[in-house]
Amino acid sequence: MAEIQLGVIEARFADMIWEHEPVTSSELVKLAAEAFTWKRTTTHTVLKRLCDKGLFQNQKGTVTSLIPRSQFYSMQSQRFVEDAFGGSLLAFIATFTKTAH
Repeated sequence: MAEIQLGVIEARFADMIWEHEPVTSSELVKLAAEAFTWKRTTTHTVLKRLCDKGLFQNQKGTVTSLIPRSQFYSMQSQRFVEDAFGGSLLAFIATFTKTAH
């Protein structure tokens, strides 16, 4: 599966979608206006970007996930361990336990 990277705002919007799915795009416009003070066009632009990344689909105005939230964050965690600790979960745990109090 291709690596999906999200910016902070994209991640917050994705979390909003996961919390409300299935959700209509018009409901997302209302939710994003409340949460981010976005205009309709901004919401549709960011939604299209997330759909293009393969995270969600928008079929006939209903938005659903193609990748569940738990799977997405699991992939992000694995990538972090690979990038920061050469893929060694033991090295990650050793570092984490040294600094955790």
